[in-house]
Amino acid sequence: MPAEARRFNDKLQNRPYADMRPWHLGFSIGVYTSDIHFTHNGLVTENGEEWRMEQPSYQPGFCVNGLLDLRLNNYFSLRLSPGMYFGSRDVTMRDIRSDARERQNIKSTFVVVPVDVKYAAVRYRNARPYVVGGVMPAFDVSKKRNEIFKLSSTDFYLTVGFGCDFYLPYFKFNPEIKFCFGLGDVLVHKRPDLEDDPLKFKYTQSVLKATSKMVVLTFYFE
Repeated sequence: MPAEARRFNDKLQNRPYADMRPWHLGFSIGVYTSDIHFTHNGLVTENGEEWRMEQPSYQPGFCVNGLLDLRLNNYFSLRLSPGMYFGSRDVTMRDIRSDARERQNIKSTFVVVPVDVKYAAVRYRNARPYVVGGVMPAFDVSKKRNEIFKLSSTDFYLTVGFGCDFYLPYFKFNPEIKFCFGLGDVLVHKRPDLEDDPLKFKYTQSVLKATSKMVVLTFYFE
């Protein structure tokens, strides 16, 4: 591109050299919803009960993250965005034979360490769409109570998402949607605290495994 045309194009763009820095910092705030998928084993209790667990609704949570972005080349960057997720989930337990129901609210405070690779398209004026993919270890630091269901304090997610960089005069604003898929069984099956209480332990015994999913809407400021 000729020098005069490049200077004219730079005047139309906010922060034209923002993506040329080797690294930069930022932060984000956002909301998320999470879901638990239960796989049942068909257990029938001595009383003829057959319990099924489900999460009947989604409750929004709140998240806040820091950001360290490392430039790899003109299109790729490596992002580290540690933060915290605050939320809760309702689990309903239903006996499919008598339709008896129990309910439990599970509160969580996650410390997360997402690591993503970001691929950004060619910038057009003051916008640049992108896609991201990576992994996200999560650690639940909330205080555990003697609950009917107890979830593991650690989980590991595969993540994929998309967003767009909007170049404002003083910073970049990036709305992003990310989908997170838990890889491990998050249900704690060994419950010595409930072995002497079969009326509660039957719920855990009815589940083969439980996996988590998240959808996260995040707003980055860089």
